[in-house]
Amino acid sequence: MKAVIVVGARPNFMKAAPLIREFSKRGTVDILFVHTGQHYDSNMSKVFFDDLELPQPDIYLEVGSGTHAEQTARVMVEFEKVIMREDVDLIIVVGDINSTLACSLVGAKQHIPVAHIEAGLRSFDKNMPEEINRMVTDILSDYCFTTSPEAETNLNREGIGEERIFFVGNIMIDSLKYYIEKAEESNILEKLEVEKKGYILVTLHRPSNVDKPDQFRSLYNVLIELSESNTVIFPVHPRTKKIIESETPPFSRPSSLKLIEPVGYLDFLKLMKYSGIVVTDSGGIQEETTVLGVPCLTVRNNTERPITIEMGTNTLVGTDPGDLLRAARKVLTRDRKNCAIPPLWDGKTAGRIADVIEKV
Repeated sequence: MKAVIVVGARPNFMKAAPLIREFSKRGTVDILFVHTGQHYDSNMSKVFFDDLELPQPDIYLEVGSGTHAEQTARVMVEFEKVIMREDVDLIIVVGDINSTLACSLVGAKQHIPVAHIEAGLRSFDKNMPEEINRMVTDILSDYCFTTSPEAETNLNREGIGEERIFFVGNIMIDSLKYYIEKAEESNILEKLEVEKKGYILVTLHRPSNVDKPDQFRSLYNVLIELSESNTVIFPVHPRTKKIIESETPPFSRPSSLKLIEPVGYLDFLKLMKYSGIVVTDSGGIQEETTVLGVPCLTVRNNTERPITIEMGTNTLVGTDPGDLLRAARKVLTRDRKNCAIPPLWDGKTAGRIADVIEKV
């Protein structure tokens, strides 16, 4: 059997690495590893390959940036060429980026079965491009691998039958558990001159938070206020960096608010593990902090990962700066949620996925 595994942006890498490692160990499926090049910045892509010990892609499509339509179209055109010349039995896509949507469309059009890892997640907000990508990919997929029970409910609601749904757990956590000891070797805390549990870690990159200058400046001012009593570490996404560098008047940069370049997976894993709070608008970080037991404040009005709120450490604070400040201060006074790790977030998801795929 020959399967294509597609990645395009760094959240994909943590999901692909355990499956590639599992199939390499079993020797039952030949993997064609395709990188679309949707993330093309070295700090956003190459360093993650190094940290995760991923093999070099067999095929690199180099699609680069562009509008959603341009990027999706380029991936479709280039990926179709791959599929036309390769004898492929299955296309495996992960997550919810444009590359995921594009490659699932190509697979469906070419009548090649598609497997979607992380299927069934829903924010119920179609203003999010990722929500459109998730919905369309799931409809087209022959194998929907889910991370949590509510994902199956979402898929059933959309007419996807039980025979296509497989509850396997969270493959992101496979990477976390596999690399958590190695992350201890990172010297990132020493480089940044911070103590364990003595800082707040921030990631903000969603257009709703950073593309509107007034909204982003209001959130940034909260970080400045928090930095008066706690060091704030903010690895700045390229999208966010453009806003900070282009705005007038210039953004204030107190020494206790550390704006740094994006970091690799192992460095970031260590930063997460030892942070007092994580402030984010990322999806995957909501999951990782739940397993690490670190309080997470999600700066969004919705989440496709409600189980991290119901069982985990995540709190959905919305996008109002005042609400974020109040929530952060509440956690800093040690008013924290009781939490548990969701079922099958045990580091063994890749094995369960492989068991299903071997029967295809």
